[in-house]
Amino acid sequence: MAKKEQREHHRAELKWVVLAKVDGKVVEGVTKDISPSGAYVCCAKPLRLNVVFDMAIKAPNKRLKAKAEVVWSNIYGPDDEINPRGMGVRFLKISSEDRKAIAKEILQHLEPDGEIDSQTVAGTKDPNHRPKSNRSKTSLTINH
Repeated sequence: MAKKEQREHHRAELKWVVLAKVDGKVVEGVTKDISPSGAYVCCAKPLRLNVVFDMAIKAPNKRLKAKAEVVWSNIYGPDDEINPRGMGVRFLKISSEDRKAIAKEILQHLEPDGEIDSQTVAGTKDPNHRPKSNRSKTSLTINH
């Protein structure tokens, strides 16, 4: 039986440079994938579970800032194409503007065929909601 996806937001494989700042040190990495609520960061020295840190993400048109928590780490696990060395992080504090910037980039990455709309990406769409009209699925309105 397939394991059900527990993430509330869509994620996209976007490679953005990340700087994680903790205890006066900086850990450099690059995102493997990202969503409005977190990311997988590939890095040589992942932080330990539950570490809370400040991070800067160099998105294409903007530098994003967030306070994040390590929720998964493979400090001692394999480092290969399937499981690259790194850590999964959850954004604890991020501005709504930065969260929307991430959702917009994900939408542009995932929506070449119009299958996903921005509310779905941002996690604000009720999965049981049926639209009354044929509104465009490519709207970039992201509500929180």
